[in-house]
Amino acid sequence: MMSGTIQNREAFLTKIAERLGRNRFLTNVERPKWSYHPQDAVFKDADSNELLEALKTQCTKIHTDLIETNKAELIETIRTIVSEYGGGPIVAWKDSRFEEYGLSPLFNNIWPSENTEIHQWESALGEENIKLAEKSNIGITISDITLAESGTAVLFSDKDKGRTVSFLPLKSIIIMPKSSIVPRMTQAARIIREKIKSGEHLPSCINFITGPSNSADIEMNLVVGVHGPVKAAYIVIEDL
Repeated sequence: MMSGTIQNREAFLTKIAERLGRNRFLTNVERPKWSYHPQDAVFKDADSNELLEALKTQCTKIHTDLIETNKAELIETIRTIVSEYGGGPIVAWKDSRFEEYGLSPLFNNIWPSENTEIHQWESALGEENIKLAEKSNIGITISDITLAESGTAVLFSDKDKGRTVSFLPLKSIIIMPKSSIVPRMTQAARIIREKIKSGEHLPSCINFITGPSNSADIEMNLVVGVHGPVKAAYIVIEDL
């Protein structure tokens, strides 16, 4: 069988329909038109400041630090949180937005007194990136979409934005442009769907990350850091 092809699909689907005692639908099912859209009611009329306040409130519930800053103070803000989180080694995406936000000095070792080791994800290195991420104390990424309701960062992976950067290091720092904040999953799904409709290339892996790693047993005893970072910080940049 050739890669990327589907074999015997029609026969397979017809057989399933027969077993269910009904005919195959040979045309596309018409999307229903609902008269009420409760998924749009959450923060329906909230502006960017109100969404940020909702995000702040949620971060107190998901054990996540939230720091507000602007582009001019971003490097100093990162230096502060990195110091609070115990320094390097650090692994980060290779993302053009770092330069846009004035973070190029970050990868020229802005903590020389602490001898902080910084690795920027490089696709040519292959699995060596994963080994370096595994040894890192802090991973730095950027949120593509941010959900105010749940305090979730949506990260689009690609060849220079390894998904392990956000969960293999002990701590995670996620930079969040204020313009990326939307009410909830409803808007994120629509943004992704519109990107697909417009023909934009999207990664095969889109991660929805809500604070540090959390796990609870049947008695709801919460344990942080079982299968990911034990600490997480969101740095919200004023870009509106």
